Amino acid sequence: MANWDKEELELKKGHGWKSKPGTRIFVGDRGAIRLDYPEDWVVIPDEDSIKFYDKQPADDDNCLAVSYMRLPPVDLSGLPVSEVLKVAMEGDTRPIYARSETHTIKREDLELAWAELSFVDPAQQRDCRSRICVGRGSYIQPLLTMEFWTDDQERYGRVWDEVLASLQLGVYIEDPTRGPIVH
Repeated sequence: MANWDKEELELKKGHGWKSKPGTRIFVGDRGAIRLDYPEDWVVIPDEDSIKFYDKQPADDDNCLAVSYMRLPPVDLSGLPVSEVLKVAMEGDTRPIYARSETHTIKREDLELAWAELSFVDPAQQRDCRSRICVGRGSYIQPLLTMEFWTDDQERYGRVWDEVLASLQLGVYIEDPTRGPIVH
């Protein structure tokens, strides 16, 4: 995921892209992953993810990191995404003092599992929340993380919910200026 090219294209009249007011659409790899994020956020590619910040770093209060990998075309139904999430959280070395229950979302096109971790940020000595989500659909496995101060949980919790609700996997776009073709 280290090679990212940002391209802004002028959309054709009557394009098929749709998002809620106040959001923008992120599409990675011609549709391997798609989600909506707040329109005023800053998008910065990283070595292993795309990061969405509520403000320019280092003045930010929130960071949403998004990455994905392609899966082989095999039946993975015997490996629930909740188990993959559990393994992903085991590697966390922060001083976690609480973990939420695992939340699962099953839609026709994908399956998601996510949890919230609580810890005190060592640099700022502030209570922090970290949400981590693993998903699977169309042979794509996304990993999403979001970190925010506990004081901002209500505001950024709504952003998290919208990101997960808008998430699409493996909906490939032939012409990005036209958007998805709806029949």
